[in-house]
Amino acid sequence: MTESRINEKVAVVGTGVIGASWTAYFLAQGFTVAASDPAEGAEDRLRRWVDDFWPALETLGLAEGASKDNLSFSNDVAVAVKDAVFIQENGPERIDIKRAILAGIEAAAPADTVIATSSSGLLITDAQAGAKHPERIVLGHPFNPPHLIPLVEVLGGKETSEESVQKALDFYTRIGKRPIRINKEVKGHVANRLQVALWREAFSLVENGVVSVADIDTAISQGPGLRWALLGPFLNLHASGGDGGITHVLEHIGPAQREWARDLGEYPETDDYIGPMAAGVDAELEGYDFAETLKARDRLLIELIGAKKQAPQLP
Repeated sequence: MTESRINEKVAVVGTGVIGASWTAYFLAQGFTVAASDPAEGAEDRLRRWVDDFWPALETLGLAEGASKDNLSFSNDVAVAVKDAVFIQENGPERIDIKRAILAGIEAAAPADTVIATSSSGLLITDAQAGAKHPERIVLGHPFNPPHLIPLVEVLGGKETSEESVQKALDFYTRIGKRPIRINKEVKGHVANRLQVALWREAFSLVENGVVSVADIDTAISQGPGLRWALLGPFLNLHASGGDGGITHVLEHIGPAQREWARDLGEYPETDDYIGPMAAGVDAELEGYDFAETLKARDRLLIELIGAKKQAPQLP
């Protein structure tokens, strides 16, 4: 149990899948949440999603005072962001729309409130251009789904103040997230770029007939993916080196890895790969109810997150 946050208001602007997930998480952390989205039917969809996410959050543990009843909704962004102590924006990945949303937020939000965007690829420097208070606009990019996955990538643009970046890091840490500080703007940030590096080679291996889609999934989910869920790539390398650690393992296999790296495939330049990949996924899922598969994934993910909380020696 944590201290009651019922008197702290968090605003969520944009309530699609990511925004709804954030909303549920903030509610579970005991905040009063004011949400806003102009889309028709947005409030009903949001409340249904929160209901769907709530059992998992109950399993992980609710903060003192946490309740779905602490959610309010308005089509008017000004109503949602007024008096908010933190604002999480989740609009479309289009720079013109992003700037318009941020302008609407700025017109009504307290001048010192941090505005974090969930953008998965847009550069913060581009998003904050023309803002009245660009110093308080930061990246707060979650990993999907935010109500379960702890990672949040935090980054400031050229006009973001160090104070705002630190406020965002402190806020996410306080509510149980695992934020990382990104020091330089790059397209796609960090975690997505790491994923794309893996997908690039996975697509290439399938296209070249080396292995099937299903076997690629097995190679990760029953191999390195199990270790990656516990320790990151650097600490896993360190563990592979025995007493000599990462220095020994890189000295030993570095030359071979450089050779493998030179042989890696390129990301497909046309859409021709999509059909074979989709067909491979269909074949892999034959006989499975994918909705039930995802439920099983989330159940095990919740158990893993709970287990990791009981192992503070894991970074």
